[in-house]
Amino acid sequence: MKLSIITVVYKNLVGLRVTGASIAVQKCRDFEWIVIDGGSDDGTKEYLSTSGHAPSYWVSERDKGIYDAMNKGLRAAHGEYVLFLNAGDRIADENGLSNLMSGQLTADVVFGDLNF
Repeated sequence: MKLSIITVVYKNLVGLRVTGASIAVQKCRDFEWIVIDGGSDDGTKEYLSTSGHAPSYWVSERDKGIYDAMNKGLRAAHGEYVLFLNAGDRIADENGLSNLMSGQLTADVVFGDLNF
């Protein structure tokens, strides 16, 4: 597996759904999606356990903040590359990951543009 997508979320079910929907339509499927939830009580756990496009791995528990959550995601990741895509963020279109992963990545860090 080449890519791990890590999403951290806390009480942002609406944003998580946006993120999940953009991941679900990706043509490139060679990735894992990891969701680290800080123990939300807004229906996030229910969404993660019943969603049609459930993550490869998820956990819902209190943490010490966003960076602790990101580190939990990194510890769970198996990919050669990591994409942090927080709740509410989305991949621009269904070819986003295909475009990113189409070349022979050799760099230690890859970055790109974003749209608001």
